[in-house]
Amino acid sequence: MDLRKLKTLIDLVSESQVQELEITEAEGKVRIVKGSGGVVYSAAPAMMQQQPMQQMMQVAPAQASAAAPAAAPALSEAAADVVALAGHTVKSPMVGSFYRSSSPDAKPFVEIGDTVAAGETICIIEAMKILNEIEADKAGVIKKIMVENGAAVEYGQPLFVIE
Repeated sequence: MDLRKLKTLIDLVSESQVQELEITEAEGKVRIVKGSGGVVYSAAPAMMQQQPMQQMMQVAPAQASAAAPAAAPALSEAAADVVALAGHTVKSPMVGSFYRSSSPDAKPFVEIGDTVAAGETICIIEAMKILNEIEADKAGVIKKIMVENGAAVEYGQPLFVIE
């Protein structure tokens, strides 16, 4: 299944009242389930019996500490930063590499203190050699940039705080 189509389906499930969605196509089967810990999806090739390859789309702090105790402090520090800063958090819609500008010698899309409009490009996430422009989903002022330029980001990871 196309990565963009999968991302769109995950977004639709997370933003709707639908709790579970299962789609079977020629190239495979995808199941998306929304629960208290976030959105989980599993995928299986069409000819195989489904053995869930589950990926947590949003990891709860308790699950993160159980899965990777060494990574738990960094996750809790980021969560504490978001809680400490009042405002709207823009989260990564996908896994990839975070870039603040369109090229290494270009100026960043936004800086701390810049005013942004909803729909304005604020960064790029590169996934599978495709550059995806990420837009502000709310108008306001950039209060914090949570990710270093060139860093790898995960789905649901906080990128910016807009107030």
